[in-house]
Amino acid sequence: MTRVFSGIKPTGHLTLGNYLGAMRRWAEVDQHQADALFCVVDLHALTVDHDPARVRRLSRQAATLLLAAGLDPQRCTVFVQSHVDEHTRLSYLLECVATDGEMRRMIQYKEKAARERERGGSVRLSLLTYPVLMAADILAYGTDEVPVGDDQAQHVELARDLAVRFNQRYGHTFVVPRATHPKVAARVMNLQDPTSKMGKSEDSGPGIVYLLDEPDVVRKKIMRAVTDTGSDVVYDRDARPGPANLLEILAACEGRSPEELSGAYTSYGALKKDTAEAVVEVLRPVQERHRALCADPAHVDQVLRTGAERARGMARPLVDTAYRAIGLLPGV
Repeated sequence: MTRVFSGIKPTGHLTLGNYLGAMRRWAEVDQHQADALFCVVDLHALTVDHDPARVRRLSRQAATLLLAAGLDPQRCTVFVQSHVDEHTRLSYLLECVATDGEMRRMIQYKEKAARERERGGSVRLSLLTYPVLMAADILAYGTDEVPVGDDQAQHVELARDLAVRFNQRYGHTFVVPRATHPKVAARVMNLQDPTSKMGKSEDSGPGIVYLLDEPDVVRKKIMRAVTDTGSDVVYDRDARPGPANLLEILAACEGRSPEELSGAYTSYGALKKDTAEAVVEVLRPVQERHRALCADPAHVDQVLRTGAERARGMARPLVDTAYRAIGLLPGV
């Protein structure tokens, strides 16, 4: 069976973009059709200045929301990255295979490092090397497919390159993974800046719909979404990104195409109203399950404990093989 791995970083509250672009597909498709692992990649949250208590809180919230979104621990493996030591064990070996030039060419490193410098802060070494840890996350499990958005495709390419290079130098050890991309709503854009991704790292903002936003808050944000000066509703992502974003969100909620929906509206007001109600209905069951899970924290703890044990059992033999292949003595 195909093995799928994907992770979500607890650097902010999860958004509608996280759900429509990834989490819903994980629950509806991937966990049923593959041997799937889904991970809260908390170590990646340490690459920039952070509040330790907030990272812990958001990590637990992310894990709870993954379950609320429909991930079934009987069908897939749900766990927290830092609970499985094999991720960091393998990361160092891959650092010994990766090059400085590869790291500095990573687009997200350039962008995040520039933002840190603009704020007058220093750039942590882990920000430079975290793509290698991401590669370790993937390769440790013999992953075949990694469902990602367009902005993460470069990281999967790095994982592929490192797997091939390691296999060539030290003998066949790793499966070479491939990226897969959802066809609809792979990138949900900011409602106030439809040329930018709806990112979760921002603490607040009228352009971001969070999974735990109250229905009235969702409606208010969507009704205030940026459109344009035109009067007709046309789907054109390049020329008219605001209306296109709303049409893509509505299409993802209703399982239809943006092109089909564009012909059904004669005003932005009607489009916004229908989009807002569709989002509220899509989020309603997730929020209800989240409340139930928060009332039973012991259950979430047990899911994460069992998931980490299962993940460790998958990763350890492969990582041990990599240690021997690269020239390290076996443990005693």
